[in-house]
Amino acid sequence: MNEADTRAEHIDPALKAAGWGVVEGSRVLREYPITLGRIEGLGRRSKPLIADYVLVYRNHKLAVIEAKAWNEALTEGVAQAKQYAEKLSVRFTYATNGQGLYGIDRETGKEGEWPNYPSPDELWTLTFAKQDTWRDRFAAVPFEDKGGSHPSRYYQDIAVERVMDAIAAGKPRILLTLATGTGKTFIAFQIAWKLFHSRWNLSREPSRQPRILFLADRNILADQAYNAFSAFPEDALVRIAPDDIRKKGKVPKNGSLFFTIFQTFMSGPPKDGKPSPYFGAYPPNFFDFIVIDECHRGGANDESNWRDILEYFSPAVQLGLTATPKRKDNIDTYRYFGEPAYVYSLKDGINDGFLTPFKVKQISTTLDDYVYTPDDRVMEGTVEYGKRYSEADFNRIIEIKDREKKRVEIFMHAIDQREKTLVFCATQDHALAVRDLINQMKASADPNYCQRVTANDGELGEQHLRDFQDNEKIIPTVLTTSQKLSTGVDARNIRNIVLMRPINSMVEFKQIIGRGTRL
Repeated sequence: MNEADTRAEHIDPALKAAGWGVVEGSRVLREYPITLGRIEGLGRRSKPLIADYVLVYRNHKLAVIEAKAWNEALTEGVAQAKQYAEKLSVRFTYATNGQGLYGIDRETGKEGEWPNYPSPDELWTLTFAKQDTWRDRFAAVPFEDKGGSHPSRYYQDIAVERVMDAIAAGKPRILLTLATGTGKTFIAFQIAWKLFHSRWNLSREPSRQPRILFLADRNILADQAYNAFSAFPEDALVRIAPDDIRKKGKVPKNGSLFFTIFQTFMSGPPKDGKPSPYFGAYPPNFFDFIVIDECHRGGANDESNWRDILEYFSPAVQLGLTATPKRKDNIDTYRYFGEPAYVYSLKDGINDGFLTPFKVKQISTTLDDYVYTPDDRVMEGTVEYGKRYSEADFNRIIEIKDREKKRVEIFMHAIDQREKTLVFCATQDHALAVRDLINQMKASADPNYCQRVTANDGELGEQHLRDFQDNEKIIPTVLTTSQKLSTGVDARNIRNIVLMRPINSMVEFKQIIGRGTRL
């Protein structure tokens, strides 16, 4: 009897007899895809991880079952069962050949033969021995998956559950660290969905729906989040903008989900000669839950004004979202929020096949440092005799146009010019010069082939970025920037990232690499 027969004739009936798929709220997920398999190139992937069975009850994955054929040893599937359970972060996992059942409790380390499959209620009680009213209320709210068309990934489920557990336990500050492109906004949406529909709020009584604030540091990120939350009722969503506040003479308070940027909250006309930021127009306990997007960029930095907002709304439970692991240059974030409730790294995302691997091609020229000689002509400014100008000085202190021209020429020959490319430059002026050089050398006949997107480019730059993000459009093909596009901007199918300045921060490097790791 092969594995398929064993499952159909012995395992499936035994699960049904235990109540799986029969008891309301219980489901059996067969051939559950955990990972996609690492991308290996040329259209190939490594082998994906697929669990034979995942047992779900009350919207929680509770156990994994690895099935083998009738004539194989009972414990043949134990190694796989443990691997899948660890990946899915479930406590119980089982191996079976249809004749018996071998169970492993990953929390206590106990393992051995079980007489039969536990029922959904028995497995729930074994997993959650301690009663928790809010955990049960959160569990009663299913994920919003748009009718099954947008299923969540395994690590997103874990991230949501970890946050819900922290909220149920009364933790005031929570941090999630997930690599760029792994769906932090999707996770924030699912958390808000559960809080909204379970009517959780700071009173800890389900008397009203919560007021949730989504804080970003750029309008494009706040707008992306606002659009991602479109499954909520329209009258629940509020986009806080300074023009609206000025027009109405007050901050908006009717709604459940509020979206804004730090800069809007920090602005506001002075009163009696003193600063009067708009966030002060809300009572400190107005918001029940606050999501701080890309929180490593200052939201929790001691020197930042943004910290004032977080401290003013200190009664709220605050969730920080970051893509960067703990390092020297984001230590304040970790000091404020504490250790992450869950970490999903760039390496995890690449190995699982949810992110694409990248190759690094380093290019050196004969002018990667420079000492002035009398043969050289100074076009403008003054040069320091005897000084060795290094990479960090180029395009900030010293500019050699022929050098930039050569560097652009090298990478333009190295890439397929039809593929989307981001070029990170030293300054906004450098990004302007590189844009012009690219357009002078391009094979394309389109005058808008390369555009600059920096703070100086205003609304026109934002339009170029929107066109670049649109998968239906191929122009602009290349964007040059200095800092603006290093984080948070969703653009798929970016093939090349060109660094024309030193990146001295691992945090920033991972953020920039993240622009190109989306599938």
